[in-house]
Amino acid sequence: MNNYELMVIFTPVLSEDDFKAEQKKYTDFLKENGGEVVHTNPWGLKSLAYPIQKKTTGLYWVLEFIAPSDFNEKLKIQLLRDDFVLRHLLTKLDKYAVEYNAKKRSGVATGNEKAVEA
Repeated sequence: MNNYELMVIFTPVLSEDDFKAEQKKYTDFLKENGGEVVHTNPWGLKSLAYPIQKKTTGLYWVLEFIAPSDFNEKLKIQLLRDDFVLRHLLTKLDKYAVEYNAKKRSGVATGNEKAVEA
């Protein structure tokens, strides 16, 4: 079992309910294939750096999960088949990235915060 982080950019034409349904679809798919969700973070509507399929915004969603390595190919096929997905990025996390993400979620200082001037 390896740690992964998936970032998906969905088409901006999805309603809030459709966006949640898409998230649930992929978390259920992960659980069906022996994976475990560590953390999910829907970023919402953000501007894209460049137009994708003539769209300048997208609905961002980040999922951190644990899964067997053979799950990646199944997930990739599902993401490529989905018309609502503009782009996706799957990253394998090393132990340092897992530790950093856990600290960031719990609110512990990670050393990368900007200093706030009083």
